[in-house]
Amino acid sequence: MPALANKKAAARVALVDIKQPFRNTLAECFRQFGVESVALNGDAAERLKKEKFEACVVKLGPGAQEVMESARTSPSNSRIVLYAVGGSAQDAIRYSKCGINAIFHEPLERQAVLKLVRATQMLVLHEMRRYVRIPVITEIAFVASDGRKITATSIEISSGGMSLRSADDIAIGLSGEISFALLTLPRIWVRCAVSWRNPVGKTFGIRFDNQDDRRFRIKEWIDAYLEG
Repeated sequence: MPALANKKAAARVALVDIKQPFRNTLAECFRQFGVESVALNGDAAERLKKEKFEACVVKLGPGAQEVMESARTSPSNSRIVLYAVGGSAQDAIRYSKCGINAIFHEPLERQAVLKLVRATQMLVLHEMRRYVRIPVITEIAFVASDGRKITATSIEISSGGMSLRSADDIAIGLSGEISFALLTLPRIWVRCAVSWRNPVGKTFGIRFDNQDDRRFRIKEWIDAYLEG
């Protein structure tokens, strides 16, 4: 896409402590969508406090939490799209208060990186109203109507429901109540029902109960996130 590559970047992504050749892989994939990559190293936390970035890629490990908290507490970067490198969804939950949006799994393979960047680029480029689902990783507690207490990990959230991942056997139609917390949204409980499942990937989707007014708090949080 030479025309797009020569276009002035509409957004910047900070690559924090990412070594070669993975730094080039990430930069090339973001560049395809008009996002300029900026390599940050030892001064990453300070620069994220002062400079505006639309996204940030951080390798999980020592110092990662400081960098992500620095971004989230910065007035200009509080709604930054945070990508983690390495680890699993469970590892990401350790940093749940930082609101990791998505994970690049190691080793970084170009096609997998490009797929994830393509899936989230609307959020990075602030095409917010077209992107009605927010990718975010947090722990979900699901108390099912059959009495089971299921732990799941969120993948995406919308005002109408969520996509989740769990090792438990989940059946379509299973109802119950979920609870979770998201960044500035304190823990919330809302009734729901399973609307789809993919047994291969251990993923499933839930729809919030239209009769449960607590779901409006989720919509308010999403609206604020998109407008931030």
